[in-house]
Amino acid sequence: MDIDFLKGVIVPIITVIDEEENLDEQGMRDQVDYVIEGGVDGILAFGSNGEFYQAEEDFMEKTLQVIIDQTRGRVPVYFGIGAINTKKGVRLAKMAESHGVAGVSILQPMFITPTEDELYHHFATIANAIPETPVLLYNNPGRTGYKMTLNLVDKLAHGVKNIVGMKDTSGDITFTEECIRRTRDINFRVFGGKDTLLYASLCVGAVGGVCTAGNFMPGLIGAVYKEFVAGNLEASLEAQFKLNPVRLAMDLTTFPVAAKDMCLLQGREVGKPFLPTRLTADEKTLDIFRKVMKEADLL
Repeated sequence: MDIDFLKGVIVPIITVIDEEENLDEQGMRDQVDYVIEGGVDGILAFGSNGEFYQAEEDFMEKTLQVIIDQTRGRVPVYFGIGAINTKKGVRLAKMAESHGVAGVSILQPMFITPTEDELYHHFATIANAIPETPVLLYNNPGRTGYKMTLNLVDKLAHGVKNIVGMKDTSGDITFTEECIRRTRDINFRVFGGKDTLLYASLCVGAVGGVCTAGNFMPGLIGAVYKEFVAGNLEASLEAQFKLNPVRLAMDLTTFPVAAKDMCLLQGREVGKPFLPTRLTADEKTLDIFRKVMKEADLL
């Protein structure tokens, strides 16, 4: 299985909806063009910032079709699976595969806390249902309430042929590093999942990052990666430092509202988040957003 394309900055693209929470097709197409023209290396449909947990399966399929159509092969398109139920995960994986995605990303189940054996079966069952499609594990303890273990990552990487990489959003750089060290023999592709740790993740061997910031500053987050692989470490670190205040300011409001807030501050019509979350109305918070975005040359 060719996985050399698995690298660079992948954006978990926001899902653009109208006032009735239906897909805003033109808005979605515009966002696809914006991130690609900004230099991202891939698009992840229905990652965390795509609000997958809000969407019904038919909505997901329609949106994925629009994203793939608008991308027109310019970058790989991936599909995020956040299903608690294994059977639903298999169904979503097969749907994504039928539309020709470059790969799928599978989040560990939320709300429940499965044993290591239960988690292994969950990931393996979904991956085995689409044996010709690359699968990335997605470790996000901040949203699921528990971290995948190194032993589990090791077993899945070595035991399931098409589980070929992962996104680590733990924020624990030692964990990221250990996932890379333990899987060097099979070219397992590890992506950093924290925008503020992209440079650090690359330093320990990550092949890129899955970065929310790509939705509104694709050029800047892309520069961290591009300068790094070109050997310009000082420029890469400077880009990291420039974007960090913006990314940290996003924590001042409800997840995942800030990405749409910042797009709108740039004058791009990306719609509202799904209810119950709402666009940020607090002017003090918006003033902080404006300040840090201006300092990063984003406004």
